[in-house]
Amino acid sequence: MEPLKHECGVAMVRLLKPLEYYQQKYGTWMYGLNKLYLMMEKQHNRGQEGAGMACVNLEAEPGNEYMFRERAEGANAITEIFGTVQKRFAEISKEQLADVEFARKNLPFAGELYMGHLRYSTTGKKGITYVHPFLRRNNWRAKNLCLCGNFNMTNIDEIFERLIGMGQSPRIYSDSYITLEYMGHRLDREVERNFVDAQKRGLKGRDITNYIDNNVKMGNVLKTTMPDFDGGYVMCGLTGSGEMFAMRDPWGIRPAFWYKNDEILVVASERPVLQTTFGLQCDDINELEPGCALVVNKKGEDSLERIIEQRGDSKCSFERIYFSRGSDRDIYQERKKLGEQLTGSILKAVDYDTEHTVFSFIPNTAEVAFYGMLGGFKRYLNDQKIERIQNMDHIPSKQELQEILHQYVRSEKVAWKDIKLRTFITEGNSRNDLASHVYDVTYGSLQPYVDNLVIIDDSIVRGTTLKESILKILDSLHPKKIVIVSSSPQIRYPDYYGIDMPRLEEFCVFRATVELLKESGKENLLEETYHKCKAELEKPKTEMQNAVRDLYRPFTVDEINNKMIEMLRPEGMKTPVELVFQSIEGLHTAIPNHKGDWYFTGNYPTPGGTRLVNQSFINYYESVYNR
Repeated sequence: MEPLKHECGVAMVRLLKPLEYYQQKYGTWMYGLNKLYLMMEKQHNRGQEGAGMACVNLEAEPGNEYMFRERAEGANAITEIFGTVQKRFAEISKEQLADVEFARKNLPFAGELYMGHLRYSTTGKKGITYVHPFLRRNNWRAKNLCLCGNFNMTNIDEIFERLIGMGQSPRIYSDSYITLEYMGHRLDREVERNFVDAQKRGLKGRDITNYIDNNVKMGNVLKTTMPDFDGGYVMCGLTGSGEMFAMRDPWGIRPAFWYKNDEILVVASERPVLQTTFGLQCDDINELEPGCALVVNKKGEDSLERIIEQRGDSKCSFERIYFSRGSDRDIYQERKKLGEQLTGSILKAVDYDTEHTVFSFIPNTAEVAFYGMLGGFKRYLNDQKIERIQNMDHIPSKQELQEILHQYVRSEKVAWKDIKLRTFITEGNSRNDLASHVYDVTYGSLQPYVDNLVIIDDSIVRGTTLKESILKILDSLHPKKIVIVSSSPQIRYPDYYGIDMPRLEEFCVFRATVELLKESGKENLLEETYHKCKAELEKPKTEMQNAVRDLYRPFTVDEINNKMIEMLRPEGMKTPVELVFQSIEGLHTAIPNHKGDWYFTGNYPTPGGTRLVNQSFINYYESVYNR
């Protein structure tokens, strides 16, 4: 119910024909630039804090710019960066704009390689300085590196120390800049290797430069950098000499898809983006495999390279539940399945009284799970109808059949997302009052004190919107009972791989568990867990265990649910409330190919995630008990 800031989006376009080809076939040499714009807009859900794009012109002569970059902040950043480019084009005549040679020599973003990025900050660091792509400049074309990604590294402190040990002094402490400098250092070595090879071959002057530009192997750079990183990532980059690459982490945490024909090679974070932009079918598109890189050299020759052996099968399940657009063929069916599987638990919660139950959803990401939930109840009612007819000891009359067959699942759009909280209002009471009105309801959509209200959402994280807005506004309809359904399991643990999940103490499930420990006389488990977490941090990182999991073991899901309701119930609310969560087993049944479930189970796929969750509890405990 609370919008989560989450992982970023990437888009890449490599034109495989000369610009003249696109001018002749599509009426514009800007084919690649236009497709990049569409791909970024189709992924706008992945970045509303900033956007950037870059381009490489392979034909630029010395003394002319050949790497272009534009960045902007804010929800309208995509429009702003492309608008800035188009303003430059508006200054010239139509004839000049259609002249490929003129464009190639005089216009920015006239090139063969394009890269775009949409940013959702996951570290709290804001400002244009942190908007991708990042650019490392050099007078050698091959040493210029432009980098962007959908990632969060959990061991950036280790990489920082390695850079210091090499004698470097990074200007900014962030995983993006440190990744850029680390990879840039190895790119320098790759260029220098080719320089020595060229000299051995007797080459001189520009011939050495041309040899380097044609023989740089990004696979070498990736193999000497990316195995050192712990985290979830899709890393994308361009070099000034025309190398392009996209690499996925060896656990498969973050997603990437690509497509190639004889005109283009393209990469995006989501499959439907490529389908819509290029008019493709699902099966036309390839998924980039964990630990692999898609590399395209200056000549436009592509290769799939195994950079790191696959280290796990931890494709993010929350990507499927919430973050990706539901228009993907498989994600749509998975979300429907998540809703359908909850039929039995919801029936129990409403005491099997489907006649007096209204079904709805929290807009907008839970809509597909809502359709699945309705489908489950329609099948349930049909089975009930068949059973009643089969059990009759006589041929039913028309009236009896009408009575049976006219039973149906009652669904309404009960909740409406009305406004966004105006952040310029800073006074506490004013902000709280506005927050309570983020949602509105459809009055008259159910019979007061008679109908149950079942309302589904994709996840319950902090519980703030439930307490401050949802429960209050739903209570105004006076349902007999409110059943809040989550299509995902209880979120118990932070994420460290690119999603802005809150600290442990901000999770309503964690807070409820702490209260249960106190009430049941088991508060000593908090101190025990604190010492266990500290002990885990002393172990080699590959041997660490998640000690925080011990806190949840004394209680059932229902016990934690009941405590959550007690804590989230607004003052003065009379309507009974029940929570229904997806089970872990149900999650994996609905989404069998995305096994990354650390948000729910605490089974982090990398040592860095385990280290950070232990540290998170230490930070919590010391802030509460060691003041």
